[in-house]
Amino acid sequence: MGHVVELMIEFLIPFFELMGIVIVAISALGSFWKYLRSLIRGEHHDVKFQLSNGLALSLEFKMAAEILKTVIIRDFEELMVLGAVIILRALLSFLIHFEMKQMDHSN
Repeated sequence: MGHVVELMIEFLIPFFELMGIVIVAISALGSFWKYLRSLIRGEHHDVKFQLSNGLALSLEFKMAAEILKTVIIRDFEELMVLGAVIILRALLSFLIHFEMKQMDHSN
C-alpha cells in the first residue's frame, strides 16, 4: 500500500509543478497580449491584476506539490530545505494577494 501511495505521489508532484508552470506561461502571455491591445486600441485592461491572479494560482499548485513532497522526505536535511521552500512560496503568495487587494482598493 505504501509503495502505491509513493508512486502516486511521485507522479502527482511533477504534474502539479507542470500545472503551475503552464498557468504562469498562459497568464503571462495573456497579460502581455492584453497589454499590447491596450496600447494599440487605447483600451484600459487591468493587466497587472490578471497577471498577479495567475501567479497566485500558480503558486497554489506549486505549494500543493511541495506539501506532497513532505510525504516522501527521507531525512532531516531534505525536510529543512523543503520547509524553507514552502515558507518562501507562502510568503510570495501572501505578497501577491496583498498587492492584489491594494490594487482592488485603489480602483
